[in-house]
Amino acid sequence: MAVLCFARTAFTSAAGLGVYSRKHAGLCVTLLSGIAAPAGIRVRRYSQDTGNRDKVPLVCYSLPHRALLKIQGQDTNSFLQGIVTNDMGLLEEPGLRAMYAHMLNVQGRTLYDILLYSLKEVGEGQGVFLECDSSIKESILKHLKMYKLRRKVNISPCQELSVWAVLSQQNNTGQEVEKLELSSPEKALVWEADPRTQLMGWRLVLHSQVDPLDLIASCQKGDTEEYHRHRYAIGLPEGVKDLPPGVALPLESNLVYMQGISFSKGCYIGQELTARTHHTGVIRKRLMPVRLSSPVQVLEEGAALQTQAGKPAGKHRAGVGELGLSLIRTAHAKEVLMLKSSDDSTVTLETSVPDWWPKDEKIN
Repeated sequence: MAVLCFARTAFTSAAGLGVYSRKHAGLCVTLLSGIAAPAGIRVRRYSQDTGNRDKVPLVCYSLPHRALLKIQGQDTNSFLQGIVTNDMGLLEEPGLRAMYAHMLNVQGRTLYDILLYSLKEVGEGQGVFLECDSSIKESILKHLKMYKLRRKVNISPCQELSVWAVLSQQNNTGQEVEKLELSSPEKALVWEADPRTQLMGWRLVLHSQVDPLDLIASCQKGDTEEYHRHRYAIGLPEGVKDLPPGVALPLESNLVYMQGISFSKGCYIGQELTARTHHTGVIRKRLMPVRLSSPVQVLEEGAALQTQAGKPAGKHRAGVGELGLSLIRTAHAKEVLMLKSSDDSTVTLETSVPDWWPKDEKIN
């Protein structure tokens, strides 16, 4: 039985890193799903007159599991300010066009995790694109319309648009992100660094008929599963499988670490419990990346984790193959944890503290 490796670099060793290769257009590409760059990824700007040695290898991932809504009108910011965890005023600051947030229920539990992007051309009033899990798009529409009341906003789905993630294959630690230049920037409705962590690269929104390879130099397409493996390797949740609606708590889900919440903006739905938990400073469980000793094919939703002594240690949320996310009781995070599958087989878990978390984060 393997002993937990709880160092921050647990997933950066040769054994811990998931390295996957595939060929595309005759090129062999190595995808690092276990990237652990503490300060982000630095990518040099590419221009047409640079040599091949200056081209940055990039991978574009289509995200069909993500959908877009368009919210536009003069009351857009004030409307969303009362129902999202982050401060809409941030999108009014120069140079900031993307923001992460949750929508909570009245008990302070997460309903939806969302990304918000300022519209390039607003026209009349303010406007944003709202990116969400496609499986709950209709639920979000109902939620927004319920609180719209007499606000001057229009809310509409954007079925003609597609969402892409763009990740660098390089892993240059200790360097800042530089925004890449597109060959045809007018075709991109959104082209912004992912606001959650620099390890998630860039977000790109295009009309469905536009190919991202026509806009980004030295780029090729990757499989969506590789994108999910990368997320799970660095411990970043996304969508209803990782953040079950009405179940997940925002602070346990590391919303603070993903720059997704403001504690000074004033009231919003679910704010009371969230603010009280923050000010007490007591968070006994954390959503953390885990590596299973072997992949498990069948798991019950919220499968229980136990210590070797049989004590409750948390619940498993979701994953791909041997990588995943579990809600871990921090008191047991350094212990060997056990997970029983639906066919009664048992696997062990290794837990890791992500490098993009604050360096002073303490796990008991």
